[in-house]
Amino acid sequence: MISKNYMKKFTIRFLIVNLIYFLVKFTIDHDDDGSPFDGPGIFYYCSAFFLLMLAWETNDWLIQRATKSKLGSSLDMHNGMKIIAVNMSIVVLVTALVYYLAIFEFENICNIDAHNPWLRFRIDFFRAIILGFTAIIFNLFYYALKQKKELENTMNLLKKEAMASKYKSLKNQISPHFLFNSLNTLTSLMYEDRDLASDFVSRLAKCYRYILDNREQDLVSLKKELSFLDSFIFMMNVRHEGALSITTHISVDQNEYLIPTLTLQMLVENALKHNYYSKEKPLEINIISTDNNHIIIQNNLHIRKQKEESTKLGLKNIEKRYSFYTNQKVMVTAENDYFKVTIPLLSKNIKEVSIVKIS
Repeated sequence: MISKNYMKKFTIRFLIVNLIYFLVKFTIDHDDDGSPFDGPGIFYYCSAFFLLMLAWETNDWLIQRATKSKLGSSLDMHNGMKIIAVNMSIVVLVTALVYYLAIFEFENICNIDAHNPWLRFRIDFFRAIILGFTAIIFNLFYYALKQKKELENTMNLLKKEAMASKYKSLKNQISPHFLFNSLNTLTSLMYEDRDLASDFVSRLAKCYRYILDNREQDLVSLKKELSFLDSFIFMMNVRHEGALSITTHISVDQNEYLIPTLTLQMLVENALKHNYYSKEKPLEINIISTDNNHIIIQNNLHIRKQKEESTKLGLKNIEKRYSFYTNQKVMVTAENDYFKVTIPLLSKNIKEVSIVKIS
């Protein structure tokens, strides 16, 4: 059964053959006053159609044979030259046979009136060879571009799968540590302040509900992210009473923008992880929107000594996730005793890249 793709390819090639034939007929054959639908016209049309289709179909078959003969093989320069050599050998032999028979053996049937048959043979032969060679080269060029596009798509898919895996790993890390620390805080609150403990449990449930509801979403609205962040900040302030000062100043329309899930939480968590803070030296974290649709997450620096060098996995993850949606960069700067991360806000109408679902 003929596939739709083949029919589409055949239709395009049919139109190209007709275009080439009539261009040659009306722009080159000035000495031929015959109708394109007389005996010679029909012969030249049929021969042009047959020979160009032969060149194309043979080229397709040779390309498929070369790329499928070995697992992982591709259309490279060596394969390309080999395909051209084999393809042209077939085209040359068939073309010579077709025009020799038409001009010398069946001239009465084809009605080719040639005063010099060998000159007519050479003209028709070399013209057909040039057209066939051009069709083969363009077909190889098309397949090379198609192969390059497929390789790029495969590489992008692999990068996204790797990124999704890292993202899933980060979210899995958030859940157990976050829950463990939160339960420790809750245990203390139950004896000290039951009302605060009740509020703490509500905020904890809200945080986990957000994580569960959006575990397969790479982008969420800024409003949702800030709502989650508000509960997270409340819990951090309870856990580190007096040692933290986290403020948000968001003036943009929160419903009009998207942001990669858990980005703000990861950046706040990053500041808590890498800085020392106490009631005497509180850590100040400011989350501010700008006029050019960015958000700045800034904190003062009280760098704690790390037993191991930081991998910066969280920041790299955020940067790569943004790269799937925009050319705008995530800016990271450390100056004047402040660490600042500037992230772009994404329009809610952004054309999403096909991201592998994270389940």
